[in-house]
Amino acid sequence: MASLQASIFMLSTSCSYCTRTRSAVSIPKLPKFNVSIPQIPIKNRNSRVEEPSFRLDGFAENIDISLLERQGQKKRGCDDQVLQRSRLMAVLEEVIDRVEMHKNIGEQRNNWNSLLLNSVNMITLTAALMAGIASMNAVGGDSVSAVNIASTLLLASATGLAALMNKLQPSQLVEEQRNATRLFKQLRNRIEMVLREKSEDGISEADVKEVIKRVLCLDKAYPLPLVGTMLEKFPQEFKPANWWPETKPEVTHPITEANGWNSELEMEMREVVEIIKSRDAEEYDKLGNVALKLNRVLAISGPVLTGIAAVSSGFIGHDSALAGVVATTCASLAAVVNTLEHGGQVGMVCEMYRNSAGFFSLLEETIKTERTEDALVFETKVALKLGRSLSELRDLARRSSLSRLQGSSIDECASKLF
Repeated sequence: MASLQASIFMLSTSCSYCTRTRSAVSIPKLPKFNVSIPQIPIKNRNSRVEEPSFRLDGFAENIDISLLERQGQKKRGCDDQVLQRSRLMAVLEEVIDRVEMHKNIGEQRNNWNSLLLNSVNMITLTAALMAGIASMNAVGGDSVSAVNIASTLLLASATGLAALMNKLQPSQLVEEQRNATRLFKQLRNRIEMVLREKSEDGISEADVKEVIKRVLCLDKAYPLPLVGTMLEKFPQEFKPANWWPETKPEVTHPITEANGWNSELEMEMREVVEIIKSRDAEEYDKLGNVALKLNRVLAISGPVLTGIAAVSSGFIGHDSALAGVVATTCASLAAVVNTLEHGGQVGMVCEMYRNSAGFFSLLEETIKTERTEDALVFETKVALKLGRSLSELRDLARRSSLSRLQGSSIDECASKLF
């Protein structure tokens, strides 16, 4: 018991000593300082905080905004390229459709030419035979009158059909559709080439506008309808066909070696243009005028002959022996004239000359204005279009230049292009 009390006393003594020791060591307290931080006055807490900008030589350029603008311009450029490509694809679809339309209509009008020619000739020859029979049996009474009336009606019908056929000129319509089909195919190939070559660089609006102009010019040069927009088949003056858009007036091109053009090639192209003007274009104009006049004479002669035969057949059996002779002779001649005009396809020949003269006009205009294409490629194209090799074309231009210097005619120094 005594030992327990002694231990308690010692524990209490040590605790009191520890307490006194902690109280003897005191840590000084730091003084309090009041620091006031000035606040930035903000007029409108909801207002947008302006982004930092850097000034260079007095011009403020916001880095983030300029980056967004460049991205926006790039996106708009890509969208515009996609749009122009879609437009060009739409034009290509229309061109392909026109190729099929002109091809089908050309076949249909070729059938018209064959069917109408056969029908008119059969009607005319049948009426001529009936008129001859009626003239031999002029005293046959009612039977002769029936044959006479029938031949007159047939000849009158042949006159109307021949006049309509000569007005439309089916063979010329067929040739127009053939040329339109060929030219639309060329335009289709041109569009496909643009789509292939500019797949990465992008298609501009100028490319689309140029293609649309070419489509509209072809539609105007070779119309499909027969009423209202049909080409004049018997113009007062022979004119070459024109199926391309108007080009800018001739300008003086600087002679550079960038794409192969030089003064020697310029001289060669000028000589080729002069040869085209003086020889081939003039020759095709002359032949076109001859074919046009011949076609006009035949177109008038056919209906006139059948009309005379129809009138003459009405007088058969009225004590007029000459009426039967005139009716049969004129009807037979009308069949021959119709065969020459439509069987010989004189209208097609006129259209062929018109298209050939237009080809030389286009070639002449292209030589005067084209300087962007590589010189050797362009020279090769011109030579092939004129049916010559590259060396023959150069030799022809050289001899033409010599003929001018010597004062002699081109006939003595150069042969014809065709």
